[in-house]
This record gives sequence, structure tokens and C-alpha cells, in this order.
Amino acid sequence: MKKVNLVRMRSGTKGTVVKIGGGQRMQKKTETLGIRLGCEIEKVSGHAFRGPVVVKVGATRVAIGHGMAHKIIVEVEDT
Repeated sequence: MKKVNLVRMRSGTKGTVVKIGGGQRMQKKTETLGIRLGCEIEKVSGHAFRGPVVVKVGATRVAIGHGMAHKIIVEVEDT
């Protein structure tokens, strides 16, 4: 298992959220999006040059800004 942030995660890959960086505001924002420690998340797509990252949490798809995605650390299986 290796740990990567959502920006570096490959599209179509699933993983488990192990760390959410930032302060209380970041914690609250991710919580409202359904992204919590221990939840399973799948990267649907990412855009080059600091564009948004689209992830799937449960049955919901969410677009996250590049800066926010950089602070969410996910544990994925080595490939």
C-alpha cells in the first residue's frame, strides 16, 4: 500500500482516505462533501494545469479544487 494525494492518484483508482490536511475549515468542507477519514474514494478524472479533480464518494461525484485535492491523502494498493 502506498499513500498519495488526490492530485497524484491515477484516474479510475480507488483508495481509502487516511489524512486530510489543512485546518478546521478544510475539515468542515470535506465533511460536507462526504469525504471523511476511512471512507473509500475513487478518482474519476483530473485536469492538467491545476484544474479540478473529480472524485466519487459512495454514489456521489464531487469536483474538488486542485489545492484541496492536494491536501487529501489516500492509501492505494501498489500497482
